[in-house]
Amino acid sequence: MDMTIRPRRLRKSETLRKMVRETRMDKGSLIYPLFVKEGENIEEEIPSMEGQYRYSIDRLPYELERLQKAGVDKVMFFGIPDVKDEVGSQAYAEDGIVQKAIREAKKQFPDMYLITDVCMCEYTSHGHCGVLCGHDVENDKTLELLAKTALSHVQAGADMVAPSDMMDGRVAAIRHILDENNYKDTPIMSYAVKYASAFYGPFRDAAGSAPSFGDRKSYQMDFHNRREAIKEALLDVEEGADIIMVKPALSYLDIIREVRDTIDLPVAAYSVSGEYAMVKAGVKLGYIDEERIIGEMAVSTFRAGTDIYLTYFAKEIAKLMDEGRIG
Repeated sequence: MDMTIRPRRLRKSETLRKMVRETRMDKGSLIYPLFVKEGENIEEEIPSMEGQYRYSIDRLPYELERLQKAGVDKVMFFGIPDVKDEVGSQAYAEDGIVQKAIREAKKQFPDMYLITDVCMCEYTSHGHCGVLCGHDVENDKTLELLAKTALSHVQAGADMVAPSDMMDGRVAAIRHILDENNYKDTPIMSYAVKYASAFYGPFRDAAGSAPSFGDRKSYQMDFHNRREAIKEALLDVEEGADIIMVKPALSYLDIIREVRDTIDLPVAAYSVSGEYAMVKAGVKLGYIDEERIIGEMAVSTFRAGTDIYLTYFAKEIAKLMDEGRIG
């Protein structure tokens, strides 16, 4: 049989396979999520996320140095306060944990790009992402507090803010207060497409942010829905978002592609705590090869259309790129 077209020709060697790769990545696209908490000399491992830690401010520079050496120069801070209340006042306090972390990081690592998660769940006594009216999260009253939080982060030195609360109109509220205070050039990375997902379990352990009652399905998205993702993304584009995020990543590759094909902004994807924990558990049981699966997960997300990848495996992925095994 005469076969003129043979796709295997381009798979003959590693050099050739790399030359014709359709999906390419670099370390500049990686963001590392980082947990900071009150106290001193704290570097405590998170039980549900083996290899991930909560850091006090004095221990934070050691991790930032490790990231910098790996070639990862972007982090996203999540704060764990000592005191929580009904309105999450430590989220927007001048001496809040994230605000202090930003100042310390900027002082010691001025070239690090610092992004902050803007939400209320880690700071409220009830664990929900906004102000309560009875057992309901009051959308419009929450907007003012989210805007105050974002402004306080930027005033402390944050380079970018990332609202994750899923309140309607929060991007517009944050854009307005930043512009009003002469932070017109500070970008917003919106968790525009954030599903109510079972993949968040380990994060809630890490940040102590599990709701004390009910769930978050009245504000996070139903994972059955695809068209709603586009609706949410387009609304946030109109409100002034600069980057659109899809969260989680691995089970939502179709959504990443749909968003990528619909909007002209950069698209981010967050490989969340549950994805990380499943890999770690599988490795511990001897069922999977950790480095290969980390690389495959990352590449699949970029192949789906993401430009930016938030991942707890950022250092490992950077190493795989250095070794030429992915990228």
